[in-house]
Amino acid sequence: MSVACVLINSIEATSVCGIMSLQTVAAAAYLVIALNRKKKRRKPRWWRRQLYVGGQEAQNDFLNKLIADDQALFRNFTRMSQEDFEYLLEKISPIIRKSDTNFREAIPTRIRLLVTLRYLATGDSYASLMYLFRISVPSISRIIPEVCKALIDVLHDFVRIPDTEDGWKKIARDFEVLWNYPHCIGACDGKHIVLQNPKNSGSLFYNYKGTFSIVLMAVTDADYNFIYANIGCQGRISDGGVFRETIFYKKLANNNLALPAPESLPGSNRLSPYVILTDDAFPLQEHILKPFSGYHDKGSCERVYNYRHSRARRVVENSFGLLASVFRVFRKPLMVHVDNAEIITTTCIYLHNFLRRSKTSRPLYSPQGSFDHETRDGNIIPGSWRVTTQGDNGVLNLQHRARRSTFEAKEVRKEFMRFFTSDEGRVPWQDFYA
Repeated sequence: MSVACVLINSIEATSVCGIMSLQTVAAAAYLVIALNRKKKRRKPRWWRRQLYVGGQEAQNDFLNKLIADDQALFRNFTRMSQEDFEYLLEKISPIIRKSDTNFREAIPTRIRLLVTLRYLATGDSYASLMYLFRISVPSISRIIPEVCKALIDVLHDFVRIPDTEDGWKKIARDFEVLWNYPHCIGACDGKHIVLQNPKNSGSLFYNYKGTFSIVLMAVTDADYNFIYANIGCQGRISDGGVFRETIFYKKLANNNLALPAPESLPGSNRLSPYVILTDDAFPLQEHILKPFSGYHDKGSCERVYNYRHSRARRVVENSFGLLASVFRVFRKPLMVHVDNAEIITTTCIYLHNFLRRSKTSRPLYSPQGSFDHETRDGNIIPGSWRVTTQGDNGVLNLQHRARRSTFEAKEVRKEFMRFFTSDEGRVPWQDFYA
């Protein structure tokens, strides 16, 4: 018998007894309304969408054929070799594995990793991935952040700031050999990762380009690997404010990075510190160098320095370019929550270093011609990533601003300028381009 019927019978009984009152009727009516308003939890129509006959077995069969029949298709599907895929799967399986229940089987860890890698590689919507993997959108929205967090946990050693002088000197030697810039310990730059307008955020994430974003601030070595990355600062904050709040800058300002002691450049008696190369969006400081602003005549010392500076700093720009060309989730605004956008970006940074250092995936991830390179006479040939990311609206540059610099910082830059125009530091082709 329903609650309403019981209530009506009670009202009739009380009426017969003559003890019915307006208060009783009101209370009974309120009870009926409250019971009717109580929302019942709707039972889900499905846990995994069975769009085609065959279910999970057919899906696994499709993926097994993808691996067995054509390795090139698998590499394009996941952006890595099968060996590296199996390595990552073994590492993260204990973290992301789910248990079967009496009602249904859990989604296999292999499928969870494939869903995540395919999302990072293409940036497809969750609805598109639903048709490919036959997994519901709510399940995909939970799987991707979980797998990304697991990848960050197992790959945390691939992005690390050197903690010894020998580590910094190795980076400096690579810059000197590859890019003819001594005493350089990294190239720094920042990018806006564009995303959809976060709810109830007002103008916190609104940047000067008229989009909503979080800021990616990173430092790379001479071989296009990230040694530090800070992700998540609101897009409205100025570039200087973002950089000053990073752990890297605070350690640099407090001399806690274990940098080597200043040494003289070849042919000079003056001590020069180890420096980081940036663009005009950053302040000029003792350990942070940027190009001379304004126009300079061809052949001038300032123009020569700007050429040598930009030539070495180009590694960080190429690193960002390769990141956005391979992980095409950055080709358009991220349609996820801000926290998940930070997790996704961090995962791609770690995967970038992992694939760059892998023997089997490096030739696939960054084949010859991916980066800007030079001929023997100094001609610059643009990397293939510039064509791939043409018209990209998902990764934007930081705004350039003029800043006042200290006398000591200007003298450090002048010492490098004198070195690049001297017989010991010049390169044969610089006069043609500078």
